[in-house]
Amino acid sequence: MTTETLTNSTPPTREATTHTFQTSDGVELFYRAWAPGTTSNKAIVLFHRGHEHSGRWQDFIDRIGLSDCWFFAWDARGHGQSPGLRGYAENFGRMVRDADEFVRHVSTQYNIQIEETAVVSQSVGSVLAATWVHDYAPPIRTLVLATPALRVKLYVPFAIPGLRLLQSLKPTSFIKSYVKPRMLTHDEDQARLYATDELISPQIATTILLDLYDTSTRLIADAGAIHTPTLLMISGNDWVVRLKQQEDFFERLSSLVKEKEVYPDFFHSTF
Repeated sequence: MTTETLTNSTPPTREATTHTFQTSDGVELFYRAWAPGTTSNKAIVLFHRGHEHSGRWQDFIDRIGLSDCWFFAWDARGHGQSPGLRGYAENFGRMVRDADEFVRHVSTQYNIQIEETAVVSQSVGSVLAATWVHDYAPPIRTLVLATPALRVKLYVPFAIPGLRLLQSLKPTSFIKSYVKPRMLTHDEDQARLYATDELISPQIATTILLDLYDTSTRLIADAGAIHTPTLLMISGNDWVVRLKQQEDFFERLSSLVKEKEVYPDFFHSTF
């Protein structure tokens, strides 16, 4: 275990300790933990955007406060300081299983009941979190989904059929992201930090991009199976993901407590 101070525009108000946990297929995934100021049995688990890593949550934690809560954030396999080809996993289902194992590790290691755990997620991480809740039905307290990447704007005609052909010809293939920092946020400091972060990789495996599409289709169609209290945050000026699928997902949720916040001028990042 180590303690680190992450590079940011201002010093962090809460420093992270770094750890690993072992998945069921033997991979050691990296994660950060931010301890509360007092004894606490409450936790917030954070799932980062595609291409990114757990360190990107430092500014969020500094700003949000909640000093009586634990925060935990991982580097998904193939991201940040976790091992593997950059942007690659065997499939999206493996990542969802990783998420389940991560939360259960946190629950056991830190003696925090899953019922006392909330999840906050962004973009691809939001699809990952929602799929985990749908498929595994964990009894978490609440689910916050920021700009879920239920449909990525690929901007290329017939992109999905083309990607399926590419995968059939070359199963381990990658696509370089078109996303630039200025497409994510109006905050110039955050855009600069994104552009200079060496742990951010621009590539994503074709298999993950296609699995993301197919999983999202299934998730939207069967969103009624989700009963967890849910907050959906939508950016109205999002260059990265489409809005309609987020709206459709929200309308089909069966959660008795569900809220939707739309930020008309926001780019892809809501935090």
